[in-house]
Amino acid sequence: MGRVYATPEQLTAWTGNPAPADAERQLSRASEDVDDALLTACYRTNEQGMPTDPAIVQALADATCAQVEYREESGDDGTGAVGRWGSVSLGPVSLGDRRDATGDPTEVDLGPRAHRALRRAGLLPGVIT
Repeated sequence: MGRVYATPEQLTAWTGNPAPADAERQLSRASEDVDDALLTACYRTNEQGMPTDPAIVQALADATCAQVEYREESGDDGTGAVGRWGSVSLGPVSLGDRRDATGDPTEVDLGPRAHRALRRAGLLPGVIT
């Protein structure tokens, strides 16, 4: 399991709603999205790779909670299938109406509020603080 930047309690505070039963899984997947967006970011970390600057810690927690909120609102469970297919069934698997035939499947679908939290902290490529 990789780094997780927010807790279920922080998610509850962010959304104003009780954390879902699978909050830890959602926060883990959202943290992966945040990590993907930060591939070229530079900031101090501890031995576990976690940020040490309190402002960066808060920005990553905010971005992670915003990403969970974005995924919930878009109906994406973290697989990315919602953004790529018009319809999806899981038993016995049916995909249809491909939406991103020319898109880059390696790009992270980062929610706008998550993007803004990272940009404000100077963590996105091309942003200098």
